[in-house]
Amino acid sequence: MPVYDYEAKESQKSCPYCKDGFEIVQFMKDKRLDKCPKCGNSIIKLITAPAIGRSKSKLDDRAKNAGFTKLKKVSKGEYEKMY
Repeated sequence: MPVYDYEAKESQKSCPYCKDGFEIVQFMKDKRLDKCPKCGNSIIKLITAPAIGRSKSKLDDRAKNAGFTKLKKVSKGEYEKMY
């Protein structure tokens, strides 16, 4: 499912959640959001580049901070530790 980015239409009338922008997973057939799910203020859908291999939500950084290890495939049966 695609991830869509939204942010507050008017930052002075918004909550911290929509003021800084947020990501939400939606089906392509789902209606575009027009209200913040937290405060109900008007939001707009942003046009952003697709995140390929790395999430804007900094999943790699959060996993590293939690003590997980990421491996990258170097060749058949051989992996290199990324962090």
